[in-house]
Amino acid sequence: MSEAPKALSDDDIVVENNNKALKFIEDVTVNADEVQKRVLSEILTRSADAEYLQRNGLNGCTDRETFKKVMPVITYEDLKPDIERIANGDTSPILCSQPISEFLTSSGTSGGERKLMPTIDDELERRSLLYSLLMPVMSQFVPGLDKGKGMYFLFVKSEAKTPSGLVSRPVLTSYYKSSYFKDRPNDPYTNYTSPNETILCLDSYQSMYSQLLCGIYQNREVVRVGAIFASGFIRAIQFLEKHWSLLCRDIRTGTIDSKITDPTVREAVSKFLKPNPKLADFVEAECTKGSWKGIITRLWPNSKYIDVIVTGTMSQYIPALDYYSDALPLVCTMYGSSECYFGINLEPLCSPSEVSYTLIPTMAYFEFLPVSRKNELTGSVSESTALNDEEKKKLVDLVDVELGREYELVVTTYAGLYRYRVGDILRVPGFKNNAPQFNFICRKNVVLSIDSDKTDEVELQNAVTNAANQLMQFEASLVEYTSYADTSASPGHYVLYWEISVKDATLIPPSVFEDCCFTVEESLNSVYRQGRVSDKSIGPLEIRVVENGTFDLLMDFALTQGASVNQYKTPRCVKYAPIIELMNSRVVSSYFSPKCPRWNPGHRQWCTQN
Repeated sequence: MSEAPKALSDDDIVVENNNKALKFIEDVTVNADEVQKRVLSEILTRSADAEYLQRNGLNGCTDRETFKKVMPVITYEDLKPDIERIANGDTSPILCSQPISEFLTSSGTSGGERKLMPTIDDELERRSLLYSLLMPVMSQFVPGLDKGKGMYFLFVKSEAKTPSGLVSRPVLTSYYKSSYFKDRPNDPYTNYTSPNETILCLDSYQSMYSQLLCGIYQNREVVRVGAIFASGFIRAIQFLEKHWSLLCRDIRTGTIDSKITDPTVREAVSKFLKPNPKLADFVEAECTKGSWKGIITRLWPNSKYIDVIVTGTMSQYIPALDYYSDALPLVCTMYGSSECYFGINLEPLCSPSEVSYTLIPTMAYFEFLPVSRKNELTGSVSESTALNDEEKKKLVDLVDVELGREYELVVTTYAGLYRYRVGDILRVPGFKNNAPQFNFICRKNVVLSIDSDKTDEVELQNAVTNAANQLMQFEASLVEYTSYADTSASPGHYVLYWEISVKDATLIPPSVFEDCCFTVEESLNSVYRQGRVSDKSIGPLEIRVVENGTFDLLMDFALTQGASVNQYKTPRCVKYAPIIELMNSRVVSSYFSPKCPRWNPGHRQWCTQN
C-alpha cells in the first residue's frame, strides 16, 4: 500500500509559492510580445461595444494594426468629458463594457483638481497579482524574510462621492479598504506589525501614533521597514522624535494614550499591548542619546532594508534615510500609478540611482513615445500636445524600445483607457529576456514636489502671477522668480525666490508678502492643498526676496556651465546645490504663509452642487 503524500511544511509552501511567482515572471518576459498581443485583443474584445471605441471607428477590430491606425493618442483633457458623464450618472458603456466601480484619484491634476481614473472590479485582482510577485523576488536576495514581520507605515486618505454616488479615492486607499487587503490569507510576507484598524484610521495622528506603538512593541520581530514614499517614512521617524516619551509611557504601562480615541484602533492595539518596562527603558535610552543617527537599526536591530520609493523627486530624501538608518539598503520594489500598475524591480538591492522596473506584460498594453528633454536644469519635457499622424507612427511597442532611449509611457488598460499618455518619462537601461527594463526619469512638466503633490510650470506661473498682483499698489513688480522644494526639515515646503523692482522696499509691509504666500497656496492644486491642510505633509510656503541683479548672476552661472546665451531661460525650479547656495546668499528677507489654504475632499464642483 502506497504511503499518503506528506503534508507540506510552512517553509515548503513558501518555497513553492516563490518558485511559481518567479516562473510566471520568466514566462511573461520571454513571451512578452505574444502576451502583449493577447492583452490588447482581450481588452478590445471585452469592450467592443464601448461607445468610445465605436466613436473612433474601431468597429470591433482587435488587431494591433487597426488599433494603432484609428485610435488617437490622448491625454486626460481629451477624456475629461466622458469621465464627467460617468461621474454624473451615465451608466451606459462609455469607456468599457464592464461597469465602472469607482474612480481612483490621481496625484496629477486637471484644472486644479485631482484627475479621476476609471477602474473596474477586475483591476483589484491585477494589482494583487503584482503585489504577490514582490517578495518572491526580494527573497532571492535577502533570506529569512518569511521569519519576521514588516513594519510598514500605510495610510488611507479621505474619499468623496461623485454626483452619481461613485466613490473617488486614491488607489492605495481603495486597495487597503478592499477584501484583497483586509481579508488577505495568512501569509508570512503580508504579516505586518500594524493591525488593519490602525492603517484604516482616517485621523493621521492616531494612525501614525498607533502604528509606531505597534511597531516599537514588536521591534525584535521586525525584519523590514518601509512606507510607500520616502517622505512618508521620514515623517514617521520625525513623528517618533516628537512623541517618543508618550509612546514609552504606553509601552511601560500597557495602556494607550487618551488622544487615541478611535475605538476600533484602541481595541486592536489593546489585544496585544501589555506592560513592558524593559522595552520602554531601552527605547527611552536610545531616544535620549545625543544623536538620532542610525535610530532605525538601533530600535529595530533585525531590519534588513527600507522599502520605499526613492526614485524621481523622492531621491531628495535619500540623505535623511541614510542618516536615520545607518545606510540600510533602500529598496524600490514596484512601479505603478492610479491609471495602472506597471512593473517590478528585479534587482531590488541595486543603488537607488540604478533602480529599473521590468514592466509585467499582463498588466496592460504598453506603447512608448520617444521624447527629448529640453531642460536639464529641471528635467522637464515639452508640454503635451495632440499628436499628428506622423508623430503617432513613432510610438513603439514594448519589445521594440531601444537601449538608452527615453520614452513617455502610453497605456491601454482593461478599465477603459486607450492609448493614454501617463506622463512618466522612462529610460531603457536593459532587458529581462524580451521585456525591457526602465529607469524612472521624471514626471512630465512637474517642477515642484514634496510628497504626493505635483506642481507643473504653468500652474506655478499662474499662482505666482496671482500673488504678484498685490505688489502693484506699492508701485512694485516682480522682475523674475524661481523655486525649489526645501526638504531640509520636515515637513518640506515650497520656496519661491523673488526679485522685486520697487523704489522703496520699506514701504511694503511684511503682511503683504505673507498674503502673497497665501495667495500662491490658494492658487495651487487640490493635492497640494490637501497636503497642507489634511495630511500635514507639506509646510507653509515661503517667499525669499533676493537682491536686485540676482537672476543676472544666475544666468552668468548657467553660461559658465555651458548654457547658450541665445537659448537661456530662467529655470522655474532649481535643484543644483551651487545654484541654491547662490540664491540663498542673496536673500534679503523671507516670509511664510500665515495660514492654511482652503481644501475639501472631492472636486470643487461637487461641493458646490451639494
